[in-house]
Amino acid sequence: MDDKTATRNVKAELDQLMAPGMFFEGLPEDTLREMVCHIVSRNHPANQVILLENDWGGSVYFIIEGWVKIRTYNKDGKEVTLNILGTGEVFGEMSAMEEVPRSTDVLTLTPTRICSIPSGDFLKILQVEPLAGIRLSQLMAKRLRQVNRRLRLRESDSISRVADVLLFLAEGQGQPVKEGVDIPNLPHRELSSLSGLARETVTRVLARLEKAELIQRRYHTLRIPDTLALEEVLSSSSTISLND
Repeated sequence: MDDKTATRNVKAELDQLMAPGMFFEGLPEDTLREMVCHIVSRNHPANQVILLENDWGGSVYFIIEGWVKIRTYNKDGKEVTLNILGTGEVFGEMSAMEEVPRSTDVLTLTPTRICSIPSGDFLKILQVEPLAGIRLSQLMAKRLRQVNRRLRLRESDSISRVADVLLFLAEGQGQPVKEGVDIPNLPHRELSSLSGLARETVTRVLARLEKAELIQRRYHTLRIPDTLALEEVLSSSSTISLND
């Protein structure tokens, strides 16, 4: 590859990282070009492991298109899904900052395109660009808030727990449309892992929510016509009937 081709490739990949909704949106291109020495873009099929727990982190990853899940295992060896990330999201940043092995696995849920940059380049950007540091702090705060909310609902009824997972996905990955908000129509096993419920229970709850017209299921997406109405399900005083 000649220098001109390499330069064009770096610019194209930088443009992806700076696109609307991406982590580096609004940052000076000249600064990023100086800081980021090596950008690598790869396409991954569904169900491919990107990172493994206890690997040492040499890169930070940015999702250009697609969906990944962050998982770990409990003491009984059962898989636990901690998060679902989509376009514009970042992962691998904690290992880069702390210089410790990774604490979770990351694998694709759909065909996914991911850009990665060396951890050292990412840290340099944080040091010289305040906006990047603020954006990372906002990302961490958002994830902590979501975890705290899910922990508060661990002892709630099954309907509240499934509704909370759907709202969690809507907040993180929802695509606003005229008729509501679209989220990925994940397999029930993934919703089961996120909610801590049996897959059969998740299936029954989704059927009830659909019957109550709180969700509309499609092949690739699940639509929430009114997120506020779904929020009411989390309240014990909700008057919405979800009985069979």
